[in-house]
Amino acid sequence: MADDWTEALPEAARAYLEGRRLDEVECIIPDLPGIARGKAVPASKFARQDYFHLPDSIFYQTITGEWGDAAGEDGFIEKDMILRPDMETATAAPWTGDWTLQVIHDAFDRNNEPVPYSPRNVLKRVVQLYRDKGWEPVVAPEMEFFLVARNIDPAKEIQPMMGRSGRPAAARQAYSMTAVDEFGPVIDDIYDFAEAQGFEIDGITQEGGAGQLEINLQHGDPVRLADEVFYFKRLIREAAMRHECYATFMAKPIADEPGSAMHIHHSVLDVNTGENIFANADGEETEHFKHFIAGLQNHMPKALAVIAPYVNSYRRYVKDHAAPINLEWGRDNRTTGIRVPLSGPKSRRVENRLAGMDCNPYLGIAASLACGYLGLTQQKDPLPEFKGDAYVGEGDIPQVLGEALDLFEQATDLHEVLGPDFARVYSIVKRAEYEEFLQVISPWEREHLLMNV
Repeated sequence: MADDWTEALPEAARAYLEGRRLDEVECIIPDLPGIARGKAVPASKFARQDYFHLPDSIFYQTITGEWGDAAGEDGFIEKDMILRPDMETATAAPWTGDWTLQVIHDAFDRNNEPVPYSPRNVLKRVVQLYRDKGWEPVVAPEMEFFLVARNIDPAKEIQPMMGRSGRPAAARQAYSMTAVDEFGPVIDDIYDFAEAQGFEIDGITQEGGAGQLEINLQHGDPVRLADEVFYFKRLIREAAMRHECYATFMAKPIADEPGSAMHIHHSVLDVNTGENIFANADGEETEHFKHFIAGLQNHMPKALAVIAPYVNSYRRYVKDHAAPINLEWGRDNRTTGIRVPLSGPKSRRVENRLAGMDCNPYLGIAASLACGYLGLTQQKDPLPEFKGDAYVGEGDIPQVLGEALDLFEQATDLHEVLGPDFARVYSIVKRAEYEEFLQVISPWEREHLLMNV
């Protein structure tokens, strides 16, 4: 790396280091669950290295730390990957005790080919498919999460955090500014950390759950926005721990409360003109717009195992709890799985409301884009627009992870978009995880079945 490499850092990182001596660089890469893996190195060493190595087995690991046998026909062989920094992702780690940067790395094999089951590479693959067609995908994610009391005993139920008033956070307070003020110190640190990292928050609101907040991000490039969500999860957790609480991105952390989603807003631009392909010159909806919606309706059930990746994810899809139960589409209708928000023609977009906040942001966005891409290329029409309360209808999405994995494993058209090697590894790892869960006997089973059956 060049001696003056810090001069090429993004503006926010340079501003963070101005007049200071960089101590350390965290070289990180997101694994399948979206956990940051890597190593921290002194700044002087980072300046001398163009890459470093990690074993590809980091992508074979379940959320519990067990291993899926995903190495293929040659058996379980830990091959070293070449990890190269994407310096455009260099950003501060402002919660550390010294002056530290984080840098996301991309994974390559020994032939300099992208490792196909690295989540960031999966998203890049899907984005490139759009660009090959002359389209530029644009996304805007919304992040929902809970601030909860510290919990070090998994056997105990999760409780809302204590607010500034000394009272537990209250539920049913959507959009309440008083409720947001309860978490003022945590929110202040979130804003401060985000500013230090160069991230722009479009807004923070109180959601319907006790201690549940939502952060909206500006629309833009899918890979850059996935990077921001990846970074935001970490900074929000760090901000919460400064104030004796946890931030959790579980899809359904508290029973009888709404779950947490990562709604994804989609639009697609023409690469040559920069115009939104969902609107004609006269502002009318295009065939592309209809085809994109049809792609979500036809393929999202097969992609659900990616955007709802854990057994807990499916507890969120409950009637009348602010989460969809089907793939109906409607204009400005928050009961449908696919919503078309109110907007002018140039801003016309499609919102996928199925993805949970527990998904890996790279894979969640990639899966949603993949379904839209299949719709654009297969050119099928969507079902008629749904008008009314979609909770009155029947659910048409898998209800448990095992069922969702069955559909994903059969979805060869989806595999071709996301990458067959990724689909193979992902399926094996998630199967191992699901089978491990099935061995756990829950408190409900002990309470109701021990003496009654």
